[in-house]
Amino acid sequence: MEPSTRRVVDAEALVSADSIKDKLVRTRLLTAAIAVLALGGIALADGSGDPAAVKNEDGKYYDKDGNPTFKVGADGTVDWYTYSGYRRYHSECHVCHGPDGEGSTYAPALKQAMKRLSYAHFLEIVVNGVKNVSTSQESVMPAFGLNPNVMCYLDDIYIYLRARGNDAVGRVRPEKREPKPEAFTKAEAICLGEKS
Repeated sequence: MEPSTRRVVDAEALVSADSIKDKLVRTRLLTAAIAVLALGGIALADGSGDPAAVKNEDGKYYDKDGNPTFKVGADGTVDWYTYSGYRRYHSECHVCHGPDGEGSTYAPALKQAMKRLSYAHFLEIVVNGVKNVSTSQESVMPAFGLNPNVMCYLDDIYIYLRARGNDAVGRVRPEKREPKPEAFTKAEAICLGEKS
């Protein structure tokens, strides 16, 4: 069995409960695994590609390739997902990867990594984790595929880091933001298993 095929099988085995939250996690795991399978698990040569927003779907922006991206207005107003990504990054990721994606002594600078990571590769790493072993050190990023505080906001974190990698937002909390889209509120409630 090919390693990328095994990831799809493993992803299905990880989540088998019937709750909405579990179905959403399973969907995201399978989406990430299928994307990795389709791309052979290798980052695209151009990294995350051209970040220019060409489509707005319920307050979420996408680039020409259909990847989630940021939108920053001339006055510095960011889209909701960039703002949410800032918040989620600082609640879940900055402990290891440093403030604003700048890196630390034991985890890489994600701001720089976003210049070479495709969306699919980013998903693969976050969902499945990664282990790097060399003669001088061993570093491990745990899998976050079952952590709803990451998985429910995975696109938001990607969008924020993509904005940081392209110097579209600074190191501080964005002062101005677009209103929270209703679609975001609904998806968040479903993912977190909140009853309506």
